[in-house]
Amino acid sequence: MAMAALGSGGGAGRLTVNGLPVAAGRFAIGYVHSIYRAPSAEVFTVEGARFTMRAVVSLNAGVLDYYALDGERSRTPDGGWVLRLAEPATYPELSLLTTSIGRRTLVSGGRCLPLYPVEGAAEVRVALRPTLDVRGEPCPPPYAGPLQRAVADAQAALTASPSS
Repeated sequence: MAMAALGSGGGAGRLTVNGLPVAAGRFAIGYVHSIYRAPSAEVFTVEGARFTMRAVVSLNAGVLDYYALDGERSRTPDGGWVLRLAEPATYPELSLLTTSIGRRTLVSGGRCLPLYPVEGAAEVRVALRPTLDVRGEPCPPPYAGPLQRAVADAQAALTASPSS
């Protein structure tokens, strides 16, 4: 069950992932795949203080092959590729290496929060938390447009299938 807000003694704020508000109990980690140079995303659902990776979305089918995970493949109306994982993975937090090449970016509700440094690499922890200090901006390319629609299509399919 997704939570839109969390409460605590002194007022809490909205449920966020690293400060980006979680919309409709879902978010994605968008990136540009380093081998295929294709905009891609890992799609997560939120359950309490944990999040579960349910699907991988890309504009290039090779990215899905790269993951080497079992699951159901499909195409989105805009020609994107979706891999619904046979065995979703749940995390209380996730540690990522981010670079300006891969441009890992949190995406939720049409808003983005870049996680990568201007140059070099950085380690970033992704976690859910309530906060009053929300962050994010409208999504720029490559996270707007076809990839954004493919992620939305994948999220809608996840919502339509309660067995996920």
